[in-house]
Amino acid sequence: MKQHIARQLLNIGAVELRPQDPFTWASGIKSPIYCDNRLTMSYPAVRKEIAKGLAGLIQESYPDCEVVAGTATAGIPHAAWVSDLLDLPMVYVRSKAKEHGQGNMIEGKVEPGKKVVVVEDLISKGGSVLQAAEGLKAAGFDVLGIVAIFTYDLPQSIQSITGAGFTFHTLTNFPALVEEAVEMNAISEEDLPMLADWHESLKAGTL
Repeated sequence: MKQHIARQLLNIGAVELRPQDPFTWASGIKSPIYCDNRLTMSYPAVRKEIAKGLAGLIQESYPDCEVVAGTATAGIPHAAWVSDLLDLPMVYVRSKAKEHGQGNMIEGKVEPGKKVVVVEDLISKGGSVLQAAEGLKAAGFDVLGIVAIFTYDLPQSIQSITGAGFTFHTLTNFPALVEEAVEMNAISEEDLPMLADWHESLKAGTL
């Protein structure tokens, strides 16, 4: 599954690797990889595979799930497709409460005590999805865990999410992506040491 989803993301350009011409993230970090899983919305075959994969993670790891929650904004469409496959109610979580109307942070029917799984598109350091999970918990949901499409496999994300009492599972990750990119000739084996050094520096927080 990890290699297959990684290949799909590479095929549609949702993930791009440029070891010799790095991207600049919003944080200012120079990165050889850029991930934009929003592109999956435009590819029905890919988004269906992702939805099936995420639904499978929920059924395997969180079989008692009663509500699917998407993170705003990138997690919303995936949560919708997953909730449809599982025939479950869905809500979504804003990054902050609205400043007008009812001032909701969570949109959809909030039923305290319901068991919920959070759907995210990407986990880097885990801050945004953790904020969503804690918002759901504060609203009275029983947060079973988190599922996502891709993770950079950073210790910061593992520590922040598990340290808050949550677990998470993803369809693919950085090592699988690099392995598949080499297989597809999207990068050369000569790029591997540089990518490994960058990933280690990112994990160590020295970038």
